[in-house]
Amino acid sequence: MMLPVGSRPFISDTRTVGACVRPATVQVLTDWKDRFSPFFELGWQAAIAPPDVLTGLSLDERSPENIARSLPMLEWITHTYFQTQTDGWEHVPDGQVMLIGSHNGGLAAPDTLATTYEWFHQFGTERLIYALMDSRMWQAMPPIARLAVHMGAIRAEPRLAIAALKRGASLAIYPGGAKDVFRPYALRHRIFLNGNQGFIKLALAYDVPIVPMISHGAHETLIVLAEIYDNLKAIAPGKIPWPLGIDPSVMPIYLGWPWGLAIGPLPNIPFPRPLHTRICPSIRFDRNGEAAARDRAYVDQCYRLVERTMQAALDQLVEECEGSRV
Repeated sequence: MMLPVGSRPFISDTRTVGACVRPATVQVLTDWKDRFSPFFELGWQAAIAPPDVLTGLSLDERSPENIARSLPMLEWITHTYFQTQTDGWEHVPDGQVMLIGSHNGGLAAPDTLATTYEWFHQFGTERLIYALMDSRMWQAMPPIARLAVHMGAIRAEPRLAIAALKRGASLAIYPGGAKDVFRPYALRHRIFLNGNQGFIKLALAYDVPIVPMISHGAHETLIVLAEIYDNLKAIAPGKIPWPLGIDPSVMPIYLGWPWGLAIGPLPNIPFPRPLHTRICPSIRFDRNGEAAARDRAYVDQCYRLVERTMQAALDQLVEECEGSRV
């Protein structure tokens, strides 16, 4: 069952007329059956899966069937909880592409969820795409990481990205990683790719067009006040007992559900703020191939081009979304 944008399935009214339950309550029960129950069943199966499956180390565990089971829930998150607007999907060319994004909102990453739903809504579950995910997720949040494998998540390792490209798949990459998704609120309108040029080398080596993804609004679902990782490292270099023995590479201070004021990259429940995601025109480079990918100056030139292009597009989106507030 698919609800139109703007529907409000969770508004429940248990008052009755005669023996009849009002439609709003029936809608909640229907939503549980059609949307939430399949998704949580899939999540439970991922949580109790043996440790040697759904590891993110294989391209063969992506499941179009399980993607289809997840879409009703993702549709509700995208269009009802976040009231997402999206545009620019006509810019995605046929064939392989490399989606390059900058994301916000902490571990919940609502703009990533919305873009994931829209990709499958636009192109179906059979168009092959894999998303690179930080390997630490399999240590810190294994049930979530395993669930994401069903959707096409693989570990952010060059050999896996290369294997996916050789298979003819597209890739979705957020080069800024944890530092991007937890960047402070004051930097919410700045593209942050963290100087990571690996995606440029892949795009050049395999002659794959880059399709930038940008978004607005996710920075208001988790308010990051400051990032103090570098300060902690400077105070006690090599002496910090990180939880689970995992160096998080970020240490945000933020306001968010359910913790209130909190510190550290903890799971969060995002505030229900409207989002706007946008797919930008594809970028093709003049030179491609292994020689281009090994040319450091050219790689840097291409990286700066992508960064500038994404920043200009984000500036435009911010103006469209916030211009009326000024």
